Order: sequence, then C-alpha cells, then structure tokens
Amino acid sequence: MTNRTPLRRGWTTGACATAAAKSACAALLTGDFPDPVTITLPNGATTAFTLAEATRTETTATAAIVKDAGDDPDVTHGALIRVTLSPAPPGSGLIFRAGEGVGTITRPGLPIPPGEPAINPVPRAMIRTALTEIAGADPDFIVEIAIPGGETLAERTLNARLGIVGGLSILGTTGIVIPFSCAAWIDSIHRGIDVARASGLTHIAGATGRTSERAVQTLHALDDVALIEMGDFVGGMLKYLRRHPLPRVTIAGGVAKITKLAQGRLDLHSKRHAVDRSALAALAPALTAPIMEANTIAEILTLAQTSGIDLGTTIADAAWHTAASVLAGTGTTLDIVIFDREGRLAGRTTPRPVHAFAPDPDPGLNVRS
Repeated sequence: MTNRTPLRRGWTTGACATAAAKSACAALLTGDFPDPVTITLPNGATTAFTLAEATRTETTATAAIVKDAGDDPDVTHGALIRVTLSPAPPGSGLIFRAGEGVGTITRPGLPIPPGEPAINPVPRAMIRTALTEIAGADPDFIVEIAIPGGETLAERTLNARLGIVGGLSILGTTGIVIPFSCAAWIDSIHRGIDVARASGLTHIAGATGRTSERAVQTLHALDDVALIEMGDFVGGMLKYLRRHPLPRVTIAGGVAKITKLAQGRLDLHSKRHAVDRSALAALAPALTAPIMEANTIAEILTLAQTSGIDLGTTIADAAWHTAASVLAGTGTTLDIVIFDREGRLAGRTTPRPVHAFAPDPDPGLNVRS
C-alpha cells in the first residue's frame, strides 16, 4: 500500500495581512519591525511569518509577506500581501483602505457593505486583535492593504460576479488554508446566493461547469449575478436555499453529474460516487448491453438519442425529485436542465414549485439508502 504524503496547509490572505499589520504597528511605535512576527489565529493557536518587505517613514510603516497557500491551488499563492499603517485621528478606530490590487465592494449581500474595501470581517477582527496587542485597547490607525498584481489575479476568481471590483478580497475565517477545501467552495456558493438575493433577483441557476453555465444563461436569459458556480456541491447549494429560499432555482449540468443527482447523490464528484449503470439500464432495457459497456455516460445519452429514447428527460425528472426532497416545503419553483458537451439541450423538466416532497415516481433510478 502506497503511503501518501499529507497535503501541506497554508495561510490565508487575512492571516498574512494580520502579520504584516502587526509588524508595521510595532515599527511605527518603536522603530523596529518584528521579524519573524507572531500572530494569534481565531482558534487560539499562534504562528509566525517572515517579512518580505519592511520600510518606514516619519508617519507610516509598511510590511509585506509572501503568501504561502501550501498545496492548495490558490490564485494568491506567492502573492505579496503588503500593509501600510499610519496614525488615524483619535477616536476613529481602525480605518481600512484598499490599496493596489485589493477590491472594493459594489453590491449588497456580502458581509461587508458597498463602498468598503473587500476585507472580510474575520481578517478585520484578526488585525484589530493584533494591533491591540501592540498599541493597547481601541487603537487608531489607517490600515491600507495592497496585493500588487491583484487586479489581474482577480480575473481568475468570482469577484466580478459578486460585485467586487478592482482586485482581490482579503479572506479567511480560520487563517489557515486547507488544500482543496470543500468548505471554501461551498462558502463561495452561499455568498453568490446572498448577492443574487440582495440584488433583487428571483431566479438563479447553479451549474456544474462552464459549458452548462453558459448554456443555462442563454436558455433562461439570466444575468451574470444569477449564475452560481455550484460545481459538484449541489447539496451545499440546496441546503442553503432551504434555509434562505428564492422564488426560482434551476440546476444545470452534463448528463453524468445530473444522473448522480437523479440517483440521490448530493455530492457529484467523480471520485466519491459512480453512476449506477444497472439502474440506468432499467430505464432503457433495449440498450442494456451498450449502457454497461459504454466508456462514458455521455456516450450512453447519445446512444439513447439515436435510438429515439428520451433518456435525458427521464434522468432530469428523477434529479428533480432528489433536489425537491431537499427544498421540500419552500415553495421554490425548481427545474433541471441537462446539456451535452457542446452546450446543446439534452433533457429538461417543467419548472414546478416544491410545496412538499413527492416520492420519486421511478424509484429504480434512485439508489439512495
């Protein structure tokens, strides 16, 4: 048996900014930059950071740290997180400002109101705690955070869709980056729903990938803000919508992912659940052998279409019942759409409200235990 090396954890932009701010604060008050500088994480643990930059003028101190995201494919891995600290008028508290490469909030629905720099609540609290350790209670400082090149990096994130313009966000609820974190993705799904609701939208679409996202946007003429990059986490999206319902929700994806949903799976990742081909073959007995031998589920769908069997609609309807079981009682109007690899419609349900859970009329496809 092969022993796998554990994935290395990293540090959030919020943790890096906290360490830089703390060192800059010490330099502003004493003339010396602590290096390495130790901070306390939200869980009470401590960790130290080495400075990449340290400069001081008569009225400001600047410290910077290179972000290490560990083994996570984070777009900010290797980015420079730079904090410039300067005195603020007495009684003003901490004034946060967006420097180069840090975005500004322009839409409601996020934890920070429009007009504020995109520095999330937990990093703000971490910075406040760190500065209090150096300067005492209720410190008064202007805290400017910059990420050189951040505006370009932000193009690879969902910031623009969420209404964050001009750069990246300073993020992190624990200070720690866990490689390939499901929680981070699900949190981004929740924030997307919050922004859509605050923007007054009544119809959103969660898609499993870019092809289905573009296709469902065209199909329903949806605004960019209405598009939720759900990926494999349909359960994370639906459970949040059960607590925070919207009038209408569309789930869009390719046939393989939607077949897993049809079979009762709320996590659609290929490594966690496989399609039950025997249950799928029961829906098209004439294709039993090809279904069991086909390389992909997409190939099965093509075989069914060629044979005049509307397998896509059957799968979509079973998927509707799985999703409806999560949204039961919300009154949300739900529909499922399946697209092929070219973005062509391959199956869909009629949009209908979820008032109460209706048993799956074709339980043979649904393999939930």
